[in-house]
Amino acid sequence: MPGPVVNGVAGARRAGYRDLMRAWRSSPQSAVRRFGGLAVLAVTALGVAGCGLQIPADPDGTEAAVRGGTLRVGVTDNPPWTDIDGAGEPAGTEAELAMQFAAELDAEVEWTVGSEASLVGELERGRLDLVVGGFVDDTPWSEKAAVTRWYAEAEGEDGERERHVMLTRMGENWFLVTLETFLDGVTP
Repeated sequence: MPGPVVNGVAGARRAGYRDLMRAWRSSPQSAVRRFGGLAVLAVTALGVAGCGLQIPADPDGTEAAVRGGTLRVGVTDNPPWTDIDGAGEPAGTEAELAMQFAAELDAEVEWTVGSEASLVGELERGRLDLVVGGFVDDTPWSEKAAVTRWYAEAEGEDGERERHVMLTRMGENWFLVTLETFLDGVTP
């Protein structure tokens, strides 16, 4: 007599991986009925892994280009997050974080100073990898740039809490994940 029919992820956990694979080998259709979408997901994941496809991905290869190369950082003046004084490299909390991130990737930093609009435009055209400047999580640039998870909170000028983020190129998700992982490790 066959075992009980289980559905969904919780049911698949109860039935176990071996039952799923045994059912799949005997009849993929039966496995789909018995284990719901989990069987399809498992087989799809195995197929994608076999193709060498990496998810998340960088269609333009940002993370690979930066690692051991150059991190192109756009910076706009917004003390204390970023400070442009003209005497050398930008300073401030986010400028320091960008330099630490570059060091972790064994990369040199190439700075571009500009307005938010010009820097986001350069980011969209692929001429920058990262933009810093005290951006907050409700930035109006989120339609033109990928926004990291917030990594720091501070009190804004209006007394409200602001959650700070950085901007990267849209679609370069592996680079974004690498940056967020770095930020998770260095910020409280």
